[in-house]
Amino acid sequence: MYIGEQLIDPSDDRLRLSAQLGARGIVIDTRPNRDVCNPDGTWDVERLKAQKARIESFGMKLEGLALDVGSILLDSLRDRPEAEATAERLRQNIRAAGAAGIPMVKYTVAMVGITRTGVTDGRGGMKCSTFKAEAYRPEADAAFSYWGTVLPEDGHGGAHTPKALMKTAEAGGQVLASEAGGISEAEGWEAIRFLVEAILPAATEAKVRLACHPHDPAYPVGGLNGVHHVLGSLDGLRRFLDLAPENPYHGFNFCQGTIAEMSTDPNAVVLEAIREFGPRKKIFMVHFRNIVGGFCDFREAMPDEGTVDMAAAIRAYREVGYDGVLCPDHVPLSDVDPGRERFFSFCLGYTRGLLQAA
Repeated sequence: MYIGEQLIDPSDDRLRLSAQLGARGIVIDTRPNRDVCNPDGTWDVERLKAQKARIESFGMKLEGLALDVGSILLDSLRDRPEAEATAERLRQNIRAAGAAGIPMVKYTVAMVGITRTGVTDGRGGMKCSTFKAEAYRPEADAAFSYWGTVLPEDGHGGAHTPKALMKTAEAGGQVLASEAGGISEAEGWEAIRFLVEAILPAATEAKVRLACHPHDPAYPVGGLNGVHHVLGSLDGLRRFLDLAPENPYHGFNFCQGTIAEMSTDPNAVVLEAIREFGPRKKIFMVHFRNIVGGFCDFREAMPDEGTVDMAAAIRAYREVGYDGVLCPDHVPLSDVDPGRERFFSFCLGYTRGLLQAA
């Protein structure tokens, strides 16, 4: 088990910083990954090999890439021919990753973004994304949610805010919950089953692990705007694994913050999930992050200040034999650290300290 980072379009200097901070693994979260794309959106094997070699030249391992699933989940319900075309592109990209020696791709089942309703002040005035189901409004969703690789902002607006970048390629085909037209539990499972069945055989053949990021956040009973988040509970995660329970390439991008958001007792649910899914070897990578609060009422936080006992989580990962990468994620925003490099550095150092202490 070791520290690493999940980065979007990293420069050489940013990769040097990761290496200098002790990161051993890098996950490229760029969507779309234009450095490796052909004009039709398929990945080029030689460019993938070059991207892998570039990471390795800094003494780190390329853990995996983000698979840009676009709007395939919604399309599988509304426009099946479009979904089938996307599925073929995804299969080609998975095969290309395998041919380039890249062991994992991660993907999200978010159809409507990672829903947030505002920001609040955290330690020292840092800005922390929040989700309060009772405060949900479509306007807040548009301003404060995560859209693909588009990060939330503090609501001041501007050319590069989530509002301005929605419906671009970087928004990942995601829409507002109020625009999705309602997604029942049955439809949620239908869409996820379509995606898994469309890409898992190719991944199995190519020996590429598919790391699924669950729904963030868990929605209240009855959903929001008629949209249900079916992977918003441990029961949902169990049912997801049961789509292919024995397949070693079917598992999780285990976002610890997302798991914490599923319960009014975040610490207990995180430890339960680690101890259940870890021994099954279904944790392919970890977003090692924390929250303050719990189900339907939380804010994001620095890892040392949240509700989850992060030292206990590290001990649980060790207990179940997890030996992969721990990546910080969803760190707060601050005008004194606009690129969030210092905040990410803190997270890496804190996690390294926990690993050494354990």
